[in-house]
Amino acid sequence: MKGCKRLYSARAIAARVKKLGKAISADYAGKDPLFVCVLKGACIFFSDLVRAVSLPVQLDFVQAASYGGGTVSSGEVRIVKDVECSVAGRHVLLVEDIVDTGRTLARLQELFKARGARSVQICALLDKPSRRAAGGVRAAYCGFTVEDRFVVGYGLDLDEKYRNLPYIGELPPQGEEAWQ
Repeated sequence: MKGCKRLYSARAIAARVKKLGKAISADYAGKDPLFVCVLKGACIFFSDLVRAVSLPVQLDFVQAASYGGGTVSSGEVRIVKDVECSVAGRHVLLVEDIVDTGRTLARLQELFKARGARSVQICALLDKPSRRAAGGVRAAYCGFTVEDRFVVGYGLDLDEKYRNLPYIGELPPQGEEAWQ
């Protein structure tokens, strides 16, 4: 795409997802895990990740919102779609596209622990530690660490666009107009 600085190619992402799947398979063996996809951004990563895991897992979905239509989090986390199955007594793995401020994941961890989850861990494609606002939020499994940049592709979006890019790219300083 014109003006897009590619940070991670489709090949690099696939290789990292395979490694994550192997590590998760080893760590969750015998635990009957529940993998929860944080919609919408993690959907592509989630699909590839669960296929890279070599053990039976149950899948569910949650949708939280804190961005609205911009590139900066509002700070308020709303649960838009809740999981359908019980998390009580389960080992939950939250699968997220990017850990930015950490507020969304902190809220979800708190919610699932309050509902009796045995454990709640995070697997994130990207981690942006320079933006962390919620203390204690850490991905047990992380694909890549990125600097404070606004990125799109492989599920990550800007106003619901660019999720379908097979790579992860940095939004140019001039914004979306530079990609047209």
